[in-house]
Amino acid sequence: MIKIENLKKNFGDTIACDIPAFTINDGEILGLVGNNGAGKTTLFRLLLDLLKADGGTVTYSFAQEDGTTLDIGPTESEAWKQHIGAYIDEGFLIDFLTPEEFFSFLGKISGIKQEEVDERLTQFERFANSEIFGQKKLIRNLSAGNKMKVGIISALFRHPQTVILDEPFNFLDPTSQVLLKHLLKDYAEQTGSTVIISSHNLQHTIDISSRIALLEHGSIIRDLPNSEGSARTELEEYFGAE
Repeated sequence: MIKIENLKKNFGDTIACDIPAFTINDGEILGLVGNNGAGKTTLFRLLLDLLKADGGTVTYSFAQEDGTTLDIGPTESEAWKQHIGAYIDEGFLIDFLTPEEFFSFLGKISGIKQEEVDERLTQFERFANSEIFGQKKLIRNLSAGNKMKVGIISALFRHPQTVILDEPFNFLDPTSQVLLKHLLKDYAEQTGSTVIISSHNLQHTIDISSRIALLEHGSIIRDLPNSEGSARTELEEYFGAE
């Protein structure tokens, strides 16, 4: 669970984030939607302690193996990072490595043996579509779509309790977009983890999200349940009026 209270961030006179109270529950797929400048990426960067908030708090609650719950803010310590998988942009990649080298590195710093790294990557073989692994290419030389795939896989392969993805459908071909929707829905259902995505692709967001937050000028102006696409009409009316 993620609890946001009085979270604020301004850039000069521009309000980038102003969220008095918002809770993201375990097991939800939350879609963040909004026009350019609505504050989606800013919110993600605040959640990941990549930006310093002007005020307010973010609190993560993670279930522990002993049955207890770890409640921690991202500014308090580094302990929350082992429970989070995120991909915001290419800055999250080490582009002078091959994908195989990159995942071996992530395994080493996460205490995952190489044999298990290799095993975990097999579950992404269809999504990778023989275009990422075994190509002897550095990440920097991959296409934009394949870089996106590496980033998405890196966010998931450690089996985190919370996954944060910014515009994950960008640069992916239609087949990969469909596979990604199934991948994210299956991951949330099988693990009970929270998945948060932002996307300009309204159709894909409606297809996979159990809940949708509509942002405008840094504020969440609508919090919509989305059982069987129930948020579609309201969202289409909102964006159609812009």
